[in-house]
Amino acid sequence: MNGIHDMGGMHGLGPIEVEPDEPVFHSEWEAKTFVLTRAIGPWRKWNIDAGRHQIELIPPADYLRMTYYEKWYVRLVELLVKTGLVTQAEIDSGKPEQGSVRQTPTVSVERVPEIALNRFLAPTVEPGIAPLFGVGEKVRARNIHPIGHTRLPRYARGKVGTIVIDHGVHPLPDTSAHGLGDNRQHLYSVRFPSRELWGEQASERDFVYLDLWDSYLERI
Repeated sequence: MNGIHDMGGMHGLGPIEVEPDEPVFHSEWEAKTFVLTRAIGPWRKWNIDAGRHQIELIPPADYLRMTYYEKWYVRLVELLVKTGLVTQAEIDSGKPEQGSVRQTPTVSVERVPEIALNRFLAPTVEPGIAPLFGVGEKVRARNIHPIGHTRLPRYARGKVGTIVIDHGVHPLPDTSAHGLGDNRQHLYSVRFPSRELWGEQASERDFVYLDLWDSYLERI
């Protein structure tokens, strides 16, 4: 979807502020939000694409105001309620509703290192799914404007690049995010010259690499 989250190439939003010696978490609640998100993941109530799309649904004014982990927190609460793991009343009160079924955690202490590091990526080697493009081939990113989730940024749409790596087969986020199936297809690293993306004012020595699926590309 086209929204404030897709900010690549936009002007007038001020400089990027770099925090020297930035800590991993600025406060304890950020760490707890991260831990809860990782711990709930193994229930498989939603996937990474659905999670990303939920952040995209945050109203633009709130999105710009919120910090990184505030967005994570809002996403987590919305998905917990949507998937029925908790009710809105339980979120508001901080207590289980009378008669609610107690959920059994899927994560034990022994599994914490595995859960913390594993992103649950499916195998990428699937000989039955042939690539539509080859390494070294010039391609154009399709000029699409889906109303749902996509990983094709606006600034690259309609632009020409070169495939440099075939990452194998992965679920297409556009369908995976909405429960419409994995639609597994090849994922490529595509190199775009900066001048192709930004015009003659960009450096001719700079390139941008984007990971794009078969469905995002077309032959020239």
